[in-house]
Amino acid sequence: MTANDAQPTLKLVNGGEIPALGLGVWQVPDGPTCERAVEAALETGYRLIDTAQAYGNEASVGRAIRSSGVPREEIFLTTKFYPGHQDAHAEMEKSLERLDTDYVDLYLVHWPQGGPTKAWPGMEAAQAAGLAKGIGVSNFSATELAEVIKASEIAPIANQFQFSPFVYRRGLVEACVEASVVPQGYSPLGTGEHLNDPVVAKIASATGRTPAQVLIRWSLQRGVSVIPKSSTPARIQENFGALDFELDDDAMAALDALDTTNHTSEAKASSEKWWS
Repeated sequence: MTANDAQPTLKLVNGGEIPALGLGVWQVPDGPTCERAVEAALETGYRLIDTAQAYGNEASVGRAIRSSGVPREEIFLTTKFYPGHQDAHAEMEKSLERLDTDYVDLYLVHWPQGGPTKAWPGMEAAQAAGLAKGIGVSNFSATELAEVIKASEIAPIANQFQFSPFVYRRGLVEACVEASVVPQGYSPLGTGEHLNDPVVAKIASATGRTPAQVLIRWSLQRGVSVIPKSSTPARIQENFGALDFELDDDAMAALDALDTTNHTSEAKASSEKWWS
């Protein structure tokens, strides 16, 4: 990781850098709730905001960015192509209208519906047109990622997938790193389910940190950019505190041992692939 304005970042193969910690707005309602969350994040110091066409809140994200006073070039903005649509290039133009910006920093295929390479020509066209600085994928397995890379003229720079000590997809992280693709994790708190785990609670108590900070910190130390979702300003601020401490080797090993995936290289179990 490198430091940018005192925040850790990960280098992207396109020459850019992505903040190691950002705000995700999945399931955050469009309107004032989403706007307050993004404004709180930017005020706290976050510089990565992650949304998607499927979330229905791009317009709120755009309004919050504009009202924050933070220069657009200081914000790393991600959105995702909804693969139920046909043309990723055309949908990117619509996203930019909703976000009221000239470009996004990262445009992801939200999941591999119709096959891993189906959306890629439109993604490449969006980047070639200057609408996205970089393109990537989300919920792609190591095998699916390799198929995209093999078929691509513009290579993916990131793969976003569910990641936490309980779903420690080590094989997928390693495949990303080997391919010069930045791994990014969502749901690091298990949508709140992991906060009461006794192992997590014990480490939190021993370090004087909260369970949420421990879980986020684990992802950061595993070399993964992470985007915890919250709509509560106090929790957004709490999560940001994961940047200013480190877990020791024993704590990391104890958290590693919580994995339930056998360190898979899959992004989803077969039963979880809602697009199949």
